[in-house]
Amino acid sequence: MTGLKNLGFRAAIKRISPDHPGISLAQLGDRAILKPMAFFERWLGGDGLGLGSGWRQHGWRLLIALLLAGLWMLLAAQPAIAEPGLFGAEESGDTVNYNNANLNGQDFSHANLRGKTFVAAEMRGIDLSGADLSNAMLTKGVLLDANLRGANLSGALVDRVFWVGADLTDAILEGATLARTSFEQVTIDGADFTDAILDRYELAKLCQRATGINSITGVATRDSLGCRF
Repeated sequence: MTGLKNLGFRAAIKRISPDHPGISLAQLGDRAILKPMAFFERWLGGDGLGLGSGWRQHGWRLLIALLLAGLWMLLAAQPAIAEPGLFGAEESGDTVNYNNANLNGQDFSHANLRGKTFVAAEMRGIDLSGADLSNAMLTKGVLLDANLRGANLSGALVDRVFWVGADLTDAILEGATLARTSFEQVTIDGADFTDAILDRYELAKLCQRATGINSITGVATRDSLGCRF
């Protein structure tokens, strides 16, 4: 049976390399079967393909580099979702995102979430108190009854967010984009809205109940909203 396999392999070599007279079956012998890597090195390194002797020195390195590049592309194509609470301020440079993730009831209090993305994430009852969400993206997020007390949302994109019952007490929303986001039943005592982008209708309603002074920035909520009455 082994002899038949050897004959089949030799016939295959004869078919695929008729134009490479520099490589013969007699030269390769059984080593081509026992050592396939050596066989391909010798075949590709021959003058028949015009690769020259440089293949022996650099060819395999190139193949390995291409394989590693392909593996990296496959891994990069997968969504990067991490378990909550497994990172701290020292890991702020990672590429973690929480788009479309289910984070209901999770504890992210005082977590470093600068620049993270939570697009369309489910965050009902989530604890984000004291968290750094500066420049984060919460577009279309669901934050019903979320705890955002003292959270830093400076420069964050908080448009079309649904957060009825959320607590923004003492939160910082300086320069945040809050377009098409309703603040119905949202606690805003001491929240700082300096330079935030708000719908005029929401701004008028917020001024009717704005109270308190932010303990971190020292800015009164009414002043940060530019309320005139």
